[in-house]
Amino acid sequence: MNLDEAGLALADPTAYADEKRFHQACAMLRAESPVHWVDAPGYRPFWAVTKHADVLEIERRHQLFVNAPRPLLVAAAAEEQMAASGVALRTLIHMDDPDHAVVRAIAADWFKPAAMRRMQERIDTLARRYVDRMLDFGGACDFATDIASHYPLYVILSLLGLPESDFPRMLQLTQELFGGSDPERRRGATPEEQFAVVLDFFAYFQELTASRRREPTDDLASTIANAEGLSELDTASYYVIIATAGHDTTSSTVAGGLHALMAHPDQLARLRARPELMPLAVDEMIRWVTPVKEFMRTATADYDLRGVRIREGDAVLLSYPSANRDEDVFDDPFRFDVGRNPNRHLAFGFGAHYCLGAALARMEVRALFTELLSRLSSVEPDGAPEWVATTFVGGLKRLPIRYEFAGTTGSDLPQQGGAVGGDG
Repeated sequence: MNLDEAGLALADPTAYADEKRFHQACAMLRAESPVHWVDAPGYRPFWAVTKHADVLEIERRHQLFVNAPRPLLVAAAAEEQMAASGVALRTLIHMDDPDHAVVRAIAADWFKPAAMRRMQERIDTLARRYVDRMLDFGGACDFATDIASHYPLYVILSLLGLPESDFPRMLQLTQELFGGSDPERRRGATPEEQFAVVLDFFAYFQELTASRRREPTDDLASTIANAEGLSELDTASYYVIIATAGHDTTSSTVAGGLHALMAHPDQLARLRARPELMPLAVDEMIRWVTPVKEFMRTATADYDLRGVRIREGDAVLLSYPSANRDEDVFDDPFRFDVGRNPNRHLAFGFGAHYCLGAALARMEVRALFTELLSRLSSVEPDGAPEWVATTFVGGLKRLPIRYEFAGTTGSDLPQQGGAVGGDG
């Protein structure tokens, strides 16, 4: 692999599904060209920033490096399709101040520590439900699809106040939205077919908005629907970012966290023996997986970074998985360490655009693994894992495992599969 090939990997969805190839590319870029010009077929060119310190520097300068008009790495054809449609998502990740600060504040109270404490019992209950669900699979399941994809979705859609009957539809739309580069998950291969997913989201949430305005309830959906100053597009977009980013990122961490524990049995044993390490272990899982692969920024003025002149109007890709493996910041970064401290990962971003749901994500992961590890007597792979092809959000899409619960054996477990709680 040469430098040009390494840079192109950041715009190649299949590279993110091949961890060895991806991290080899990032390590080369960090060492030899940490601010690297990438001109990938099908995309408008950009600077790739792969060092922790540089990602942090750009995040801190959010008035110089802005989100609009290109907050994500999207193929040029898809950008043209959205521009031609006149309808596009306008979420928090698409906004800059002053709009960003105003819109972020609408839901902020729902994610503050006091609100999280009120949710603790509900999340613990859901964690038990989904560990109980593993009993229904006879000692073997695909942890990514059977457990990890459902549990965080249930949490975030319950917070929004959506009916359980709609959860399967939300799961499908979320996976289609983030899986547009994965042949198994995308709705279609053309920009028009993939854009239809956004339109379906809008249609669903427009109905929800009308319902919550007629009859407000005590949920986050009502807060968003009745907020002042939001256009219809902004309102629908707000729902989309909460429902999708609040689900798919956490499900990737849950699946990737278990995969890491199985791949590092010494760390699994350490965590079981010392459950007080769980908060540190959760952050290590988040660093290890880094579900959000990139955000883009656009320079509003010329800026020099590591001796490279970034011109006004140039796009910059912030590679979070690369920053979270930076040898200058993390001691032995390719070692999974459930006691890693300090752990200055950037998986939630930094500064003005720090993830609104970070505390909720940590709480969900902690609750699930606290419940799971207290009850499992053994767990091991039962086939090859597979990762989603993506350039934005993703992780494992398959993680077949075999397991036994304390006091049972595989032959003691029920042999029928099925959901617990009717959420599909």
